[in-house]
Amino acid sequence: MILAGMTLNELEDFVTGIKATKFRAKQIHNWIYSKSVSDIDEMTNLSKDFREELKKIAAVTDTKIKVKQVSKDSTIKYLLEYPDGDCVETVLMRFDNRANLTACVSSQVGCAVNCSFCATGKGGFKRNLNYKEIVEQVLAIQRDTGLKVTNVVFMGQGEPLLNLDNVLKAIEIFNNELQIGARRITISTSGIIPGIKKLASLELQSTLAISLHASNHELRKQIMPIENKYPINELKSALTEYVQKTGRRITIEYILIHGFNDTVPVAKELAGFLKDIKCNINLIPYNSVIENDYKKPNNADIMKFKYLLEHSGKKVTVRLERGADIDAACGQLRGKQV
Repeated sequence: MILAGMTLNELEDFVTGIKATKFRAKQIHNWIYSKSVSDIDEMTNLSKDFREELKKIAAVTDTKIKVKQVSKDSTIKYLLEYPDGDCVETVLMRFDNRANLTACVSSQVGCAVNCSFCATGKGGFKRNLNYKEIVEQVLAIQRDTGLKVTNVVFMGQGEPLLNLDNVLKAIEIFNNELQIGARRITISTSGIIPGIKKLASLELQSTLAISLHASNHELRKQIMPIENKYPINELKSALTEYVQKTGRRITIEYILIHGFNDTVPVAKELAGFLKDIKCNINLIPYNSVIENDYKKPNNADIMKFKYLLEHSGKKVTVRLERGADIDAACGQLRGKQV
């Protein structure tokens, strides 16, 4: 029995099943989620005899850190290995002027969406992660660093809305067990319309982020095959419905690729496309990977693109580059190891 990822109620059922008091469940819960221990022997307010009995039938975790990379900007990238040998990446991002510690988590082993600019899709899709495996990514960070994760973004490997049930269960545990507020959680999607509609019906307080990366159907389908199944105009309708139902502002993620989608005409078209959508725009200068020839735009083009979008009345940010000196692009580290 793996204890990490269990709710307090589940832990209470577990300890009563082994003839212990429910208070033991609260103690175990505190050690796992507040004190981030990795071993039952570290739970020092449990009697030695109880710990010995517990170790016969349970463990805190069975997830291992296979590789750890630390950037000069304090970004930490982990390759985590599950008991079946499958590996995923998770990243801890720290910003000098903020108290927030953000975990970027994966939702799948590999990815079936296969965007041409992303290293993850090159290895294909293997399987969904279960909710405990998603939660383990945050717990692994906390155990290793001794720090408290305050924010979670589902922007790692995989398409979260193609594993929505497990993502929602993981969010529930982040909220209730790790005390990470829903507004501090972001779910990013390439545009899976049924999943967006389900999120709208649930009226979650988490932020929805859309990986858009183009201003029209023809441009988008060149880099995102999902565009053939869920065209951009249908996606726009789903986003409009989402905003109407939830009142929540969407984040538009837009990777800038030199000479492809970073031009003045594209910026103007994008501004028109987003005009009626309640959103903020996050521009992401492309992070080169070995598998393609895409290039990062120069700063002048980035600022011009930003200015044109801001001129349309939108709040626009340029994402700070993190982990540039390590395998920062999603999928790069796993691709080297498997």
